[in-house]
Amino acid sequence: MARDTVTKTFVVAALLCIVCSVLVSSAAVVLRPTQAVQKLLDKKRNILGAAGLVDENKSIDELFESIEARVVDLASGEYVEGINAETFDQRAAAKDLETSREIPKEKDLGGIKRRAKQAAIYLVFKKGEVDKVILPVRGKGLWSTLYGFLALDREDLNTIRSLVYYEHGETPGLGGEVENPRWKALWNGKQAFAADGKTAIEVLRGKVDPDRASAIHQVDGLSGATITSRGVSNMLRYWLSEDAFGPYLNRLKRGEG
Repeated sequence: MARDTVTKTFVVAALLCIVCSVLVSSAAVVLRPTQAVQKLLDKKRNILGAAGLVDENKSIDELFESIEARVVDLASGEYVEGINAETFDQRAAAKDLETSREIPKEKDLGGIKRRAKQAAIYLVFKKGEVDKVILPVRGKGLWSTLYGFLALDREDLNTIRSLVYYEHGETPGLGGEVENPRWKALWNGKQAFAADGKTAIEVLRGKVDPDRASAIHQVDGLSGATITSRGVSNMLRYWLSEDAFGPYLNRLKRGEG
């Protein structure tokens, strides 16, 4: 009499699946706190990169002591109290209908459709004074949504010090060049706004002509990545507009923040 049957094979396979599922689920639960800590450290690492605070002799937490995280209400530009800004999940808030708002098509330059009503910003202190303001930005490239941080000088809230992208799915060697240190270095010293206060920063399709007055608002395009370059321009124009961080930046300029 055959000891192996189709029924027994299915029973063994089912039991094996159940055991494996229990082990995987248990591991996920046990590792969740560790994953949360690592996620927060990675976020801080990217913010420090945007702030220009990199020191191999100091820990991430030590370096982050000079940065203060705050949550801002984008409609009013005012700080929101009672929310842990360091753990505030802006992506989750953007997906929740109660904590987000739909962006009108004519204003949705970044192609993101919805944004959170609130955003976490980061104030970089130097000698007791705010030296830079770091704003989170996101928008569509060619293949993906790009997530990054834009650092502005606090003195004029116009001079860009860095633009750092920490997550995207753009093509390596093309749109993926947003991570190239040489391209990132081009942003330092550029002006975000024109004299009339309108957002003027843009990524060109080619090279910037340094002899033109507009060069102060322009960055070299990404070779072979026209759509990604346009996406970078558009997302910055959106997040610096009155529909996003504009009210907050205006409050700071008036000395109210």
